[in-house]
Amino acid sequence: MKLLLVEDNPAMLATLQRSFERCGFQVVTCPDGAKALNRWQASLPDVVLLDLSLPGRDGLEVLGDARHAGLTTPVLLLTARGTVGDRILGLNAGADDYLPKPFDLDELEARVRALARRGGATAGEGPRRSSWQGLAVDPDSGAVYLDDRPLDLTPRESALLRALLQRPGQAVSRERLLEQVFAGQPDVQPDAIEVVAYRLRKRLAGAPVKLVTLRGLGYLLSPQ
Repeated sequence: MKLLLVEDNPAMLATLQRSFERCGFQVVTCPDGAKALNRWQASLPDVVLLDLSLPGRDGLEVLGDARHAGLTTPVLLLTARGTVGDRILGLNAGADDYLPKPFDLDELEARVRALARRGGATAGEGPRRSSWQGLAVDPDSGAVYLDDRPLDLTPRESALLRALLQRPGQAVSRERLLEQVFAGQPDVQPDAIEVVAYRLRKRLAGAPVKLVTLRGLGYLLSPQ
């Protein structure tokens, strides 16, 4: 089972990482809110432990961005803010559970396992690779494969293809794709996604899928 741990306190990060690794989890860490969404999309975790107070980008903003981008990974919020209002804000933003600091490690592990079971993962199982029309995303590296052969893609081309594979055969808006492909870069021009889409379309030449532009709607992946 893969766990993404987003926590800026080095001591807390190290303690939680050691604890979960001893329990058989594969732990991916991120200490910065501004980089959390990219790490989330690249690692495809089974559960996310997300601190609210983060540098670069607040945990609630990270959670909101992830849900808006279509990421449905179960999320447990960790925070020193213990008020009911903060809990309600987190749950309304898309969190699945909430645990105030300080907390008991055994309780935290039990809650994470419960969320993982809800999402269909179990500790000790190998990485799962979902596929569509011969395209598959590696759950560990985020690399995209075509018929078990890795595609030679730039990071942005890969991010665009992963975003489209979250909703194969359905239109994905340019706005959502901009957020996923250029996460953390607020000054990117809207037409930047067109350049990445043009390059990706050329990379998919000869593949059993094609990248279709829907004017006014966005892009979609369609079988050839």
